[in-house]
Amino acid sequence: MPSLPWSDIDTVLLDMDGTLLDLHFDNHFWLEHLPQRYAELHGVSRAMADMELQPLFERHAGQLQWYCLDFWSTELKLSVRELKLETAHLIALRPDADTFLQAIKQAGKRVVMITNAHRDSLSLKLERIELSPYFERLISSHDYGFPKENPQFWDALQTDIDFDPARSLFIDDTLPILRSARDFGVAHLLAIKEPDSRKGPKDTAEFAAVEDYRELIIGL
Repeated sequence: MPSLPWSDIDTVLLDMDGTLLDLHFDNHFWLEHLPQRYAELHGVSRAMADMELQPLFERHAGQLQWYCLDFWSTELKLSVRELKLETAHLIALRPDADTFLQAIKQAGKRVVMITNAHRDSLSLKLERIELSPYFERLISSHDYGFPKENPQFWDALQTDIDFDPARSLFIDDTLPILRSARDFGVAHLLAIKEPDSRKGPKDTAEFAAVEDYRELIIGL
C-alpha cells in the first residue's frame, strides 16, 4: 500500500458497499437470503429458485437496474426492501473506515459518497450506520440515470459537483468501476483488498488496494 500524495488531493470520492461497509450483508442477501425467500414465497425449491434467478442476475449485472430495488421487486414479485430488513442486522462498517472518514474530514478534504446503491438501500444502511456527517454529498447513481460503470455517470458527476479529476482520490471495490473512473481521468485510484470479511482477499489486478484504513491517513 503506497502512501498517498495528500497534498495533491482535494476531493475524496468514496463508494459505500464493500468500501466503507462490509460487503457480507449484500452478498448474503443476494446469494442466500433472497433466493431462499423467493423459493418460499413462490412455492418452489431452493434449487429451482437459483435456476430462475441466476440468469436474471447475470443479464442485468453492471446495469442501473441491477442496483434498483424497485426493478427487482417488480421482476421477482416480492418486496426487496422488506426482505432486506430481515437481514439488516448484518449491515456493518469495515474496520477503521470511520477513523479514515473522520481524519480526511478534519484535514479539510472535500468528501463525497458516490454509490450505485438504490436510494432505498442507501437509506436503510444510513439508518444503522451513521455516515452522513462525514460527507458533503451522498450521491446515488440512480440520481443521474447511469451506473458508475458508464462514462456518462462521470460526466453527470462533473456537472453536478464540479470536481477536478486530476486532484481527486476514488476508492471502490469494483474493478470495472475503477477503470471507468480512470478513463475519465481520476488520478488517484484504490481498490479494496477484502470487501467481504467472510470471503478473504481478492485480486485487485492493476490497482493498489486498501488493506488497513489507518495506513491511508499517514501523511495526512
